[in-house]
Amino acid sequence: MSKDYYRKQIIDLRARVAKEKEAKKRDNEYYARMIKSASSPSSKATYRKNKIDKAAYHDRQIESLKRSILSAQAAMKRS
Repeated sequence: MSKDYYRKQIIDLRARVAKEKEAKKRDNEYYARMIKSASSPSSKATYRKNKIDKAAYHDRQIESLKRSILSAQAAMKRS
């Protein structure tokens, strides 16, 4: 494949990383509001758990995208 293909792929992956970071930020704000407005201790605990789980999900997605970027960069160097 051509270097232009890999350049475009890297640009797309970087855009996806930025979107994922924004989604993480939005979700953290959402769960912070829900924790603050929760009426019972059990619902607060549930929202806290969900917030941690969602943040970990976003972190895994970001790391996966970063690995894809590195892989595309290595493939571009080989071509």
